[in-house]
Amino acid sequence: MSKVNTSSKVPMGQKIAFGLGMLANQMFPAAMGIFMVVLIQDYGLSTLMWGILFFLPRLFDSFTDPIMGFISDNTRSIWGRRRQYVLLGALIMGIAFSFLWQLYIEDGVSYNFTYFLIWSLLFYLGLTIFSVPYVAMGYEMSDDFHERTNIMAVAQSIGQWAWVIAPWFWVVMYDDSWFGTTTDTTRTLGVWVAIICALLAMVPAFFIKSKSTKDDESLTPLTLKTLGGSLKQILENFKEAFKIPVFRKLCYSTFLIFNAFNVVAGFSFFIVVYYLFNGDAGAAGLWPTLLGSIGALATTFMVIPIVAKISKTMGKKNAFLVSQGISILGYIMLWFLFIPGKPYMFLFALPFFSFGIGSLFTLMMSMTSDVIDIDELNTGKRREGVFGAIYWLMVKFGFAFAGLATGAIMALVGFVPDTENTEASITGIRIFYSGLPIVGTLTAMWIMRNYDHTEEKALEISAELAKRKKKNKKASSAYGAGHLTSISNSNLKLENFTEINFTDKTLSEVKGLFKEKLKNKTHGLCFSPYVEGQDINDILSESQIRIRMDIISPYTKWVRSFSCVEGNELIPKVAHDKGLKSIVGAWISDDKERNEREINKLIALAKSGKVDIAAVGNEVLLRGEITEKELIEYINRVKEALAGLEIPVGYVDTYYEYYKRPELVNACDVILANCYPFWEGFGIEDSLTHLREMYEITKQISKGKKIIIAETGWPSQGQTVDDAHPSQLNAMRYFIQTQEWATAKNIEIFHFSSFDESWKVRIEGELGARWGIWDKNEKLKY
Repeated sequence: MSKVNTSSKVPMGQKIAFGLGMLANQMFPAAMGIFMVVLIQDYGLSTLMWGILFFLPRLFDSFTDPIMGFISDNTRSIWGRRRQYVLLGALIMGIAFSFLWQLYIEDGVSYNFTYFLIWSLLFYLGLTIFSVPYVAMGYEMSDDFHERTNIMAVAQSIGQWAWVIAPWFWVVMYDDSWFGTTTDTTRTLGVWVAIICALLAMVPAFFIKSKSTKDDESLTPLTLKTLGGSLKQILENFKEAFKIPVFRKLCYSTFLIFNAFNVVAGFSFFIVVYYLFNGDAGAAGLWPTLLGSIGALATTFMVIPIVAKISKTMGKKNAFLVSQGISILGYIMLWFLFIPGKPYMFLFALPFFSFGIGSLFTLMMSMTSDVIDIDELNTGKRREGVFGAIYWLMVKFGFAFAGLATGAIMALVGFVPDTENTEASITGIRIFYSGLPIVGTLTAMWIMRNYDHTEEKALEISAELAKRKKKNKKASSAYGAGHLTSISNSNLKLENFTEINFTDKTLSEVKGLFKEKLKNKTHGLCFSPYVEGQDINDILSESQIRIRMDIISPYTKWVRSFSCVEGNELIPKVAHDKGLKSIVGAWISDDKERNEREINKLIALAKSGKVDIAAVGNEVLLRGEITEKELIEYINRVKEALAGLEIPVGYVDTYYEYYKRPELVNACDVILANCYPFWEGFGIEDSLTHLREMYEITKQISKGKKIIIAETGWPSQGQTVDDAHPSQLNAMRYFIQTQEWATAKNIEIFHFSSFDESWKVRIEGELGARWGIWDKNEKLKY
């Protein structure tokens, strides 16, 4: 197939703004790791206390990330979904980090341990609030396959300076000529690092563009109730994310490489001091600092540019495999080039060694952006925050675990800092230093060997997403509140009707009533033909229609279809074979060529005896895709073609569209009105009353013509609309009440819908897909 260009180039200024945020995102934890040495060396905390302080806050950080991802993805604001959180998180991090290091030896070990733990938890809360929306910003910046890598390459190049600078803090901390003693220096440095990094972290909030989401009704409202229920949705997000095979590969591979590296990273200092300089830290001088700093410089100026270039020529997967292969060579070289008396030799290995971590996040963050497109194609949701949170959960949880594993390995090999260690214990540290990352990297390369999300696939997905956004076709009455209130008047008189009292009914009794009403047969059901994995552009088969018609036929007298092409024309045929009557719809839109095919097929089906009521269009006026005049011309064409066949011809739309359009009423033989108390935000307790009002309003303007409620229903899950809450109980209550009223008053109602429609998630979100009596797997939900 031909490639579609979906390029979205990002100005360099925007990339640099994002990169400065990355510098803060890496400098804070880098400085944290350096400064924490003083807790043992100067404040007298035990290694157990140090391990707890290393592990617990990072564990807390990893598990707050998904919650922040949910909040960020669903924020409605004139500033968009991310910027305000980036700013808030930067402030919290800056304040907490500066206070974190205001420790004094005379306060005692227990006090300092508790003090540090509390401020650590607050710092990592700020890091979560900042980093999750910040990373999501990067995923959102471009939809171009290669530009995403360029963005991450610039960001990582800037961010790597944290690892160039941070090792020099050791030099400053243990040189009393700077700010005094080590503890004095740490307190002062802590404030300066906090201020500078907080300012850097604020840069993306001020300079990266974002669109307002204030009126984005597809987002889940962030109320205490929805946040309380968000944990279930977060778990669902996890499940959905890990259903994507390529995302699993990214997560597992990152976990193995990054955390194998971090488990042994702390050994660098000890190998230089105890192996190269026989335990003399003074003689080691700047060599421990240079090991980290030179490696980071190699990453910045050599590794990242090379990786970005070979990614364009070889593809992201091959760039990953090549880079990690080079890093393995680097780990092997370090084993041989750590030579006592010749410390400069290990510098030759650093460029090779640096390809491992240096390429990892440049490529993996770019590839995660590609995965987010796959998720949007599958679900219709744009969830950068969720995917960023899940990905970084793997990183942070592993990082927390690495802190414990480092201590465990040191204990295993018998290595104890600040004592005279045996040759065996030092050799054990060296074996793990080279061996563990090699094992982790080889395993990750094996996992990524069949990663199959290529540039061609990414372009196809981008083109399909662009196509959907252009169409933006709604499939049901997702309209807003206020219509009923605006047109109700004192002349609206409802007939007496006693509703069922649900206040004293148990869930079991409600289920019993539901089954009873369903068994007694509805007047009609809106037929949902698309099975899991299909979309509205797929061709329907007769076998799948028959399977679903067999399921619903014992429970209804009529079915309603929405189109007459692409297999939908088989629905009325199969319905009639089962002894059911049908409202057959022609889908009308702004696609004039398709309209002609739909109209011609509707006429042909009607003439073949398969149509009991012809519906020319569904909510096309509500969507604003054609004019009322054009629609009436289509209706009249069908009426003229079917003259003498006694088949009523109408049009389906909301009751209030009919209220506004007397000429439309004149054109139709039958009024097919969609009435949804749910979409107007009415609570379940008042829903039947409002449905009756909608019917009465339609009756007043119908000019004596027959009225059929062509759609009404209630979703079983999704976001709330004002006072209307989706739930299985409310869906059952609505079905029971409406069927009770329709039977008592002899009103023809088509319940929406027969089956859940997963494809609608991509257009209307979770709420649009959960209106069925049966689920997507054709199992009765209630």
